Amino acid sequence: MSTTTWTVTGMTCEHCVSSVREEVGEIPGVERVEVTLETGAVVVHSAEPVSREAVAAAVDEAGYTLV
Repeated sequence: MSTTTWTVTGMTCEHCVSSVREEVGEIPGVERVEVTLETGAVVVHSAEPVSREAVAAAVDEAGYTLV
C-alpha cells in the first residue's frame, strides 16, 4: 500500500473536490482518494506508487492544477 499527498490549486467548492476525487480515482491502482478543500491536499491511497505525471494529468482533466 502506498500513500502520497499532493497539493491542488483552483478548487473553490465541494463540486471541485468531487471532480478531483473522481478523476484521480480513475488512475489504475488507486484505491481511495481524500481531498481537503481548505488546504488543497489530495491524499492518494494506491496499491503501488502513482506517478506525478498520472496525478497531474487527472487533476488537469478535472480542471485544476497540481502544485
